[in-house]
Amino acid sequence: MKQLRNPFYFLLFVLGILVACKQKNSQPLAEDIRAINLKKGPVILCGPADKEVGKVSFAISNGEKVEKEFNFAAALLHSFEYDEAEKVFAGIIEKEPDCAMAYWGVAMSNFHPLWTAPEEKELIKGSKALEVAASISKKTERESDYIQALGQFYKKWDKKDHRTRCIRYEKAMEEVYKKYPDDKEAAAFYALSLDASADPTDKTFANQKKAADILNGIYINEPDHPGIIHYIIHTYDYPDFAHLALPAARKYAAIAPASAHAQHMPSHIFTRLGLWEEAIQSNIASTESARCYAETAGIKGHWDEELHGIDYLMYAYLQKGESKLAKEQLDYFKTIKEVYPDNMKVAYSFASIPARYLLENRMWKEAALLAINPANFPWEKFAWQKAIFHFTRSLGAANAGQLDLAKSEWSELNKLHDELVKQKETYKANQVDIQLKASLAWIQLKEGKNKEALDNMNLSADMEDKTEKHPVTPGEVLPARELLADMLMQMNKPAQALEMYQASLKIRPNRRNSIYGAWAAAAASGKKESAKIYAKQFQDITGKDISASSRLISAVTIPTIN
Repeated sequence: MKQLRNPFYFLLFVLGILVACKQKNSQPLAEDIRAINLKKGPVILCGPADKEVGKVSFAISNGEKVEKEFNFAAALLHSFEYDEAEKVFAGIIEKEPDCAMAYWGVAMSNFHPLWTAPEEKELIKGSKALEVAASISKKTERESDYIQALGQFYKKWDKKDHRTRCIRYEKAMEEVYKKYPDDKEAAAFYALSLDASADPTDKTFANQKKAADILNGIYINEPDHPGIIHYIIHTYDYPDFAHLALPAARKYAAIAPASAHAQHMPSHIFTRLGLWEEAIQSNIASTESARCYAETAGIKGHWDEELHGIDYLMYAYLQKGESKLAKEQLDYFKTIKEVYPDNMKVAYSFASIPARYLLENRMWKEAALLAINPANFPWEKFAWQKAIFHFTRSLGAANAGQLDLAKSEWSELNKLHDELVKQKETYKANQVDIQLKASLAWIQLKEGKNKEALDNMNLSADMEDKTEKHPVTPGEVLPARELLADMLMQMNKPAQALEMYQASLKIRPNRRNSIYGAWAAAAASGKKESAKIYAKQFQDITGKDISASSRLISAVTIPTIN
């Protein structure tokens, strides 16, 4: 104690206390809050005047002071309205700087599971927010557990890959879920973490089944919770399970009508089940909401959610044979030159929408000349999406008899595949490899190498069947097994082609070209009753007579459906 009487030692003692206080404050320093660079401003939502986004009851230690605002922010978070959620969390921080869970909310708003991986600036923001949250002493053990669990995702983000960190977060959230069995929010976020960390090549769907058990268990008592119903849709967004999510899909938009994503998300299930009219209505609503959001927010250009909705809308129009409406969407889409933000969802839409229109309509010459657009988009960051252009060109050129061009485009496709392999983007590299084998198969077919063509096309179809589609897309720009069936028809093997069309339709029900192909194959192989069934199915979906919608049946070629 004598040392403390010495001014020098006393100063060191005081400084030590100040440092300790800074490390564990009840009130964060203003400079630390400013360093997070929070999004601020009025919340922008397009929908009912009451901004209805569902009902959430998320208990936090700051209680009644910010309870209403926090539940609103959590509801936004559950519907993936990340920018708006962050604004609400920022408002809570301004009002109650010692609300640790508000900083957790900011970090969750920049994580966005199931969407594109966070950019560096988002990872930095999330990390800083969690550092402040950890420094606050005024928080419960439960809140500390939430914060520490999310910290597993942000920990060493510059050294560990995204998937590894998603798995770490999932394991940490499992402990939170087990520790607080009555916490509905812990259950919902744990289920989401299971979906986010699921292996896309795992055909046992282990994570998704576990998530489904959790979500269905709490949905009974929380029917208006936006996250629970939203995550049920994501969990069942697979061919074998999509029918289980149909009730949720038909309800979610009504629970959170002010969310553009809530308007769109049901169409994932409608698309899986081939319910084209419901998919169309869902995406008309979501694209209108997205345009409203962009205008109100003052976004220069268009919002990414609009393009995502247009892709699903285009797909549904094409399956119903609504060529005029599909062309109207394409013409409007071509006017879009600037989108916020520049992310993988936008890149996919820019590539897939025009490719889809040309390939579904068998416009081979036009497909061979498809321009990479917009030219000023940072395509160097999106090799998987850019590959769609080259696949479209190669397939189009091969079918148009321009084999030199087809081979040149195949070479460009190969370069993009190698680039993705070097980046250790296994899933994306595999998707491009599927296209590589398909486009090579059609080049070989046109060269008269039928055996080699069938070998590669079979391999492409088998690879695609073993890998689930990414949520960013309503479906492949052309399914590999449908392409295999088309090839068999051109080889005058209609019985085998019919089997392949049927196999494709099991995964992708009510696809117009597969139904038409199955009808043509059944008729060409003398299976009149089967042909009648497919003709009726075609009529039910498109409202058109199948024979009036095509040229005469040929045993070796599939007519174009106009």
